Amino acid sequence: MFRKKNLSQLIEELRGNGNIINWHEVEPQEAKTRPIPESVDPRIRAALAKRGIEQLYTHQYTAYETTVLKGEHIVAVTPTASGKTLCYNLPVLQTIANDDVSRALYLFPTKALAQDQKSELNEIIAEMGIDIKSFTYDGDTSPAIRQIVKSVGHIVITNPDMLHSAILPHHTKWVSLFSNLKYIIIDELHTYRGVFGSHVANVIRRLKRICKFYGSNPIFICTSATIANPKELAEQLTGSPMRLIDDNGAPRGRKHFVFYNPPIVNKPLNIRKSATAEVNHVAKEFLANKIQTIVFARSRVRVEIILSHLQELIKNDIGAKSIRGYRGGYLPNQRREIERGLRSGDILGVVSTNALELGVDIGQLQVCIMTGYPGSVASTWQQAGRAGRRHGEALVVMVAGNTPIDQYIVQNPEYFFDRSPESARINPENLIILVDHLRCAAYELPFKKGEEFGPLEIEELLEYLVDEKVLHYAGDTFYWANQSFPASEVSLRSAAQENVVIVDQSDVANVRIIGEMDRFSAMTLLHDEAIYLHEGVQYQVEKLDWDHKKAYVREVSVEYYTDANLAVKLKVLDTDRTEHRRTASLHYGDVVVNAMPTIFKKIKLTTFENIGYGPISLPEEELHTSSTWIELKETDPGIGTKTLEQLLLGISNVLRHIVPIHVMCDRSDIHVVSQIRAEHTQLPTIFIYDHYPGGIGLAEDVYKRFDEIKASARNLIRRCPCEDGCPSCIGTEIEGLSAKQKSIELLAGL
Repeated sequence: MFRKKNLSQLIEELRGNGNIINWHEVEPQEAKTRPIPESVDPRIRAALAKRGIEQLYTHQYTAYETTVLKGEHIVAVTPTASGKTLCYNLPVLQTIANDDVSRALYLFPTKALAQDQKSELNEIIAEMGIDIKSFTYDGDTSPAIRQIVKSVGHIVITNPDMLHSAILPHHTKWVSLFSNLKYIIIDELHTYRGVFGSHVANVIRRLKRICKFYGSNPIFICTSATIANPKELAEQLTGSPMRLIDDNGAPRGRKHFVFYNPPIVNKPLNIRKSATAEVNHVAKEFLANKIQTIVFARSRVRVEIILSHLQELIKNDIGAKSIRGYRGGYLPNQRREIERGLRSGDILGVVSTNALELGVDIGQLQVCIMTGYPGSVASTWQQAGRAGRRHGEALVVMVAGNTPIDQYIVQNPEYFFDRSPESARINPENLIILVDHLRCAAYELPFKKGEEFGPLEIEELLEYLVDEKVLHYAGDTFYWANQSFPASEVSLRSAAQENVVIVDQSDVANVRIIGEMDRFSAMTLLHDEAIYLHEGVQYQVEKLDWDHKKAYVREVSVEYYTDANLAVKLKVLDTDRTEHRRTASLHYGDVVVNAMPTIFKKIKLTTFENIGYGPISLPEEELHTSSTWIELKETDPGIGTKTLEQLLLGISNVLRHIVPIHVMCDRSDIHVVSQIRAEHTQLPTIFIYDHYPGGIGLAEDVYKRFDEIKASARNLIRRCPCEDGCPSCIGTEIEGLSAKQKSIELLAGL
């Protein structure tokens, strides 16, 4: 007879597992509360009481006081599931209950989140018994409802893309919203970083211009998961001074955070058992004992693989139906059903991409298992926040993959636990992005001479647009003077114009556009036969029509991904900063990158081995961007040129994985290229450059933190248990060379 074990027993069993290399405990914490303020409308009090809320957590109380009573802009930073929605719902509902004309605008980074918040908000409103109308306004909103939203919606819930292309350009149809706008809510602030964040900061400048035109001056309420610089990011994004609220009053139970490294199966090459297989093994134990568990995987393919394995493994114990997948691309009603099942306990296990990392309400599960390191400290804590009821124990297990970054994190646990999360960087003054939004802003309202738009002087830029026949200057005002509709030409997700549109033709009767990508990235990600991942779904590119900027794709399910080789030529245009060191010098400046894709490799998902390749025939592309580069002034004369070239390649491989941990970006946002003889100095050089036209400030960050990054790279190589180089550090072995030792010495000299 199979006897069920409880979580504490399973945790004790896990302690004896030889693959665990670090066990960290987070202490429990009691709730800190304050009474609901006197000024809150009795109908709102009654609605909260029905939901069992008799008091506010300290952070909710402070948020209410600061916004409603003092009228200040705030950014609230608290962990997952600490009730931060009340930080903005309470002030908004209170203001509308007081004054029926008041309006609020909610911005969420994704449609799913917006839907989620709407259903929660509507439940509270129904219980309050006040006639407050809240609507989502996105691509799925029907034309009939759109009319109603514009005239009578008290709360409009949307995303930055819709605000940019559908609301701001047509502001004359939204007069009642803009003239009475009291609050602008920006949820999940930490997702607005890099190119996307730089665009959104400019969209908010446009929004503030229009509000001013209609005579409103709304208060910003931002909420964010834990990042290092929430106040700075919120101020950069909104252009308004912010008050930081981080006195989290929500209770939490004890949490065990465990790093698990799969066993080695090939000693000399340091190849470990696949993380996916180990995750299945670990998750099966908990699910068989009916303990609610969430498994995170990094792509949709992985989700499907783990899901089918797990359903097979435990169908006799609990039935396959009680484990579900959850990812972008599921229909809203499927997702709602899964969320309900998790809250009620009918569904025991869920395997998810990071779609569930953002604040979707699924209740609290007991165990969270991650397949590999999610990519940033901030992201990891957010996924970990999914486990842990308010009382009682919770367990988080991170199973490391074979990549350099995973191995670095599990072997340097102190780095992870003692370090504050990353800073999020944006650069709204990137000229390409700024000029795009000046065009959009001028279309919406004419610019007066001397008007401000962010910290930069914009007069020269406006004059440039006059020369380009986009604007017309008359009587100290710049007017829109062009036939086009500028917002449709600007995508918030990339920094270049003329994007490649991705067309999904899996279903011939229903051909749809699923996304777009800047041309420079499209060369390596959307070439013929490439495997393209969109919201975790795999698509194979059937044809890339380069002249018309369209990529035709079809959904597939394969066990490999593609990786393109770029032949890169780098020229330094301008050096802004230099720091001379003993045997090397570090520089930061502008570069031009000429890239031409040559061949692509097919790489197996589980073992990362090469299983085939093919040619790519596309023209050369040029990218102007910012870069940090380090050049070696003297090297050990005993090392031959060929060897030095391989050592530089190995170090570049490590940097490619280490840099994103330090500057909080995706691996595709920054590129590392080594040259044995750089064009401008003929010296061995490693370039680290932003993969976006004009740069978004990542390379500059690398320049400032170079020593920190260098130390991490040395640590990673030194602590890797392989004999002399492996895929988890400097790449495959360089024959008879003691390459690891030489790489460490080389890095030390930088």
